[in-house]
Amino acid sequence: MKKTIQKLPIGIENFEKLRQDDFYYIDKTGLIREIIQNWSEVTLFTRPRRFGKSLNMSMLKSFFSVKGDKQIFEGLEITREKELCEGYMGKFPVILISLKGISAASYDVAYRLAVGMINEAAAGLEELSESSHLSEEDREAFRRLRRPDMEEPEFLGSLRLMSRLLYRHYGQRAIILIDEYDVPLAKASENGYYDEMVNLMRGFLGQALKSNENLMFAVLTGCMRISKESIFTGLNNFNVLSVADVEFDEYFGFTDGEVRQLLQDYALSGHYEDIREWYDGYRFGNAEVYCPWDVICHCRKLCSDPQISPQNYWINTSSNEVVRKFIERSDNQTTKREIERLIAGDEIVKEIHQELTYKDMYASIENIWSVLFMTGYLTQRGKPDGAFFRLAIPNMEIRNIFTSQIMSFFREKVKKDGATLERFCYALEYGDAATAEECFTAYLKKTISIRDTFVRKKTKENFYHGMLLGILGLKENWVVSSNREMGEGYSDILVETDSERGMILEIKYAHDGNLDQACQEALEQIETRRYADELQDEGIEKIYKYGIACYLKKCRVVVEGDVG
Repeated sequence: MKKTIQKLPIGIENFEKLRQDDFYYIDKTGLIREIIQNWSEVTLFTRPRRFGKSLNMSMLKSFFSVKGDKQIFEGLEITREKELCEGYMGKFPVILISLKGISAASYDVAYRLAVGMINEAAAGLEELSESSHLSEEDREAFRRLRRPDMEEPEFLGSLRLMSRLLYRHYGQRAIILIDEYDVPLAKASENGYYDEMVNLMRGFLGQALKSNENLMFAVLTGCMRISKESIFTGLNNFNVLSVADVEFDEYFGFTDGEVRQLLQDYALSGHYEDIREWYDGYRFGNAEVYCPWDVICHCRKLCSDPQISPQNYWINTSSNEVVRKFIERSDNQTTKREIERLIAGDEIVKEIHQELTYKDMYASIENIWSVLFMTGYLTQRGKPDGAFFRLAIPNMEIRNIFTSQIMSFFREKVKKDGATLERFCYALEYGDAATAEECFTAYLKKTISIRDTFVRKKTKENFYHGMLLGILGLKENWVVSSNREMGEGYSDILVETDSERGMILEIKYAHDGNLDQACQEALEQIETRRYADELQDEGIEKIYKYGIACYLKKCRVVVEGDVG
C-alpha cells in the first residue's frame, strides 16, 4: 500500500500555515540568502501567475519579521546559513500587502478596496496603537489608518507612515513587501479608469519607496514590468528581475530535480513524462522550470486516480484574454503563419519590449508578442540576442489554450458567415461531396491550421474533427454527436437532421498526402464497423456516409449513400 506523506497544498499562499499544518513544501528559502547578498533597496520580480510569487512573499515576511515563528524554518536550506540567520532572522518590522484583490469595475470601488487593504494591514500592527515609543499625535495618525473613509492624501502616504511609526516603535527600519503590484492597473485598463489608477499607484508607491529613510528594503512582485516612467518615476536603486534575467531564476517555479523528487515521494514517478510534456518547458534566465500550480494540482489528482490524464489547470485561473486578443489580431498572413509554426512546435524570433504600460499592451501586434512572453504563454529558447528572443510555446497545456482560442474564434467567424454555413450543411445533407469539399477547403484556408509535427496521427485528426463539430454544431435543429458508440466501434461524427436524413462522417489525416486513399480507408471503416446499423434501426430513411481526408490545408470529401 502506498505510504502517504504530507498533504499537497492547493492554493495555500501563507507560508506559516503551510509549514505549521504539515503541507508538502519544495524549499525555496535560498531566495532569502540571494536577496540579502544581492542587496537592492527596491527589487521587483516579474513572473507569470501561478509561479509561487505570493508564497515566496509570505516566506520572506515569516523570516524577517520580528513576529515571525523561527521554528517553521527548521530543516530548510536557509538555516544552514548560521551567520545570516543570526543577523537577519526575526530582526525587522515587516509590512506585507497584496494588491491582487483590488479588482473593480469603477475607480471609486477600486479605491475603497485599496483603502480596505491598508485598513487590514494596519490591523496587523496593533502594537502601534498603544506604543509608548510614539507620541499621541503619532498614535492618532496610526488609528486613522484603520478608518474605512480614509481620504486620498492619507492613503497615498499610508505605507510611508507605517514604516516611520514602526521604526520609532522597534528602533529598526521596516521591510515593505508588495505582492501583485500591477493587478489594480490591469483591472483599471480593462474597465476604463486606467489614468486615475496610474496616478493613485504612482503616488502610493512613490511615497513608500522613494527616499524613505525608514525603509530597510522593499520587494515587489507582479506579472508585467510596467514602464518606469509610468509608475516608478524618479525611483533610484530599483532592480527589476524578469523572466529573462539569470539572477534568482530558479526560485519561482519547480526545477526538474524538484519535480522528480516530488513524484518519487508520492510514488508517482511513472507519470514523469506526462507531467514534463504538459507542465514543463518554461525558461527563466538559465533555469528550466515547471509551473508549480499545475504540478501540484495534477499530483493531487493522481493520488486519487492514478489513471487520470493530464488536464489544463491554468485555463481556469484567468480569462486568457491576451491569447484571445492575439488570435483576433491574426488576420495578417505573416502572423497567422507564425502562430501555425509555434503550434507545430517550432520557434520564431521576435523583438521583446519588456517595459510597457497597460495602455500599450494591445496597441500593436508587436507589443502583444511581448505580453505573451512576459505572461508565460510563450517562453524563450536559448540565449537572447539583445532584445531579440527565440520564442516557443512551453508545453502541451499552453498549446491547448492556444488551440481552444483558435477554435473559438473560428466558430465565431463561421457563425457570422451564414451563407457559407448553409451552403456547406445543405451539401452534406443531400450528398453533394464536391460542394462540401469546396466549402471545407475554404474554411481550412481561412483559419489558423493546427498542424503538430511531434504528436500522434490521431491528435492531428482531432483538429479537423473539432473544426467540423464547430461548424455543424451551429446548424439549428440538427443533432450532432461525436465519438458515439455505433455498431462495433465509435464513429467520429454522427448527424441526424430534422428531415429524416442522417450522416456519418469519418475523418482521417493523410500523413503521406494521399487524400484519396485516406478517404477510402474512412469509408471502409464505416462499413466494417457497421456504424450505420443504429441509424437504420431508428428508421432514418437516407444515410450518407462521408470519408473526409485532410492534409495541412487540403481536404478531400467522398460520399456513399445508402437507403435505410
